[in-house]
Amino acid sequence: MNEKTETRQTAMHPENGVHPEQARGQQYYKALCARDRRFDGVFFTGVLTTGIYCRPVCGVKTPRASSCRFFNSAAAAEHAGFRPCLRCRPELAPYALQQNLAHRIWHQIAEGALNQQSLEAYAAKAGLSSRQIRRVLLQEFGVSPVELAQTQRLLFAKKLLQETDMPVTDIAFAAGFGSLRRLNALFAERYQMTPGSVRRARQHNTESIVLRLAYRPPYDWEAVIRYLAFRAIPGVETVTVSGESSVYRRTVSLAGHHGSIGVTHDAAKSQLILEVTNTLTPVLFPLMARVREQFDLEASPLQIADNLGSDPLIASLVSAHPGWRVPGAFDHFELAVRAVLGQQISVAGATTIAGRLVQRFGTPLDQHQTQFLFPSPQVICGLTVSDIAELGMPGKRAQTLIALAQFACDGGLIRKPGDTLESCTARLCELPGIGPWTAHYIAMRALRFTDAFPEGDLGLQKALAQLQKQDGSEPVVPKCSAAQTLAAAEHWRPWRAYAAMLLWQFG
Repeated sequence: MNEKTETRQTAMHPENGVHPEQARGQQYYKALCARDRRFDGVFFTGVLTTGIYCRPVCGVKTPRASSCRFFNSAAAAEHAGFRPCLRCRPELAPYALQQNLAHRIWHQIAEGALNQQSLEAYAAKAGLSSRQIRRVLLQEFGVSPVELAQTQRLLFAKKLLQETDMPVTDIAFAAGFGSLRRLNALFAERYQMTPGSVRRARQHNTESIVLRLAYRPPYDWEAVIRYLAFRAIPGVETVTVSGESSVYRRTVSLAGHHGSIGVTHDAAKSQLILEVTNTLTPVLFPLMARVREQFDLEASPLQIADNLGSDPLIASLVSAHPGWRVPGAFDHFELAVRAVLGQQISVAGATTIAGRLVQRFGTPLDQHQTQFLFPSPQVICGLTVSDIAELGMPGKRAQTLIALAQFACDGGLIRKPGDTLESCTARLCELPGIGPWTAHYIAMRALRFTDAFPEGDLGLQKALAQLQKQDGSEPVVPKCSAAQTLAAAEHWRPWRAYAAMLLWQFG
């Protein structure tokens, strides 16, 4: 028995990140037999007889229960000695969407937080100690931060090898490895193969590459696209609305690299198709994470629907619109500026002013000046109140934008692992000109708090009053008060952001 086999034989122990509870194991095996997409990314199955781990949606013949070991992360499965399946490709699995410290740290490391900095440097920025980070990850997932980071780098490298024709050396650096030698060594150690042996499809586009991003169905692509299209910033975003053939495009500036992306939908495979210009290949790791966040690909729609559908007041809306999402933000500062510009004016009016801001202070991406990079916080910080007010807004709102830009420069729009909804919205409300509505809108779409809820929003208050009128449970009023809206939303925790989006779009 070799070392890898011995490791797999001990994979049922809690310290290896496995779920030891028999009841949970039985639940996971039933989900595996049913290929239940609700559990995609929630757990991975290691098969003792093959030494391979799979997603619960894998199309191979279902192994016997006695041969299965269940893990709550790909890193835990690899730590136990299992190799990733080349058919279902674990790197495609959506992340588990949970709101606790361990999962928030896991998300940030999975998105490349340790690729360009040490664990100690990351811990300092997160407001934690490196020892605390190690402890919570070992307790929750059974792996160290370094093991988690290595697994995500390997899986991302495997994704690029199978979906692109990028040179292996470029893939090594794009995935966060310091050298090709390190990629080859870790591939051989973990997978007992070379990077070249997993290469599949070859692309021949010299200007861009195409990647696939999986999600848990159902996914209301048309609703997401309509929402983004109505709020698209001229010069930065372009949205072509055409049903399932809709396309979202935008310019990108990330870590000093500039380019553009395009996103389309492949409903048959439950995936989004991401096209990225080659100028952005050095930042593919964080870029892909941002796109997943913007299109809310980690959501568990059936779980959310089960929770919200239990309230008779919105049950009919929930059942009529399966797979709705809370569209996020590719750039937190851009979204926050958009939220401030939308205060007390229409969405169309805010879009017009945002376009002027881009035209005046953005950086042209093409020689014809039809595409622009959104102005950075540093650029806005260097402007005067009159510079911004000339675009067509009150001076106080211009002051708010400058204060917001300084807040962003100081790291205020970066969500730390231990941050709560209350602490983040309180910090935002300390800025001049930002109140609870704006703070919760930013928390909902940029900071990704699933329970954010702007109870003072007029649209929510009117939609709720209309639902109560149909229900006959309350006296007919044109709108509910903020207190009434907040009281009704108590039934929707911890998914109030999804309830808000449901009422905004369909209420």
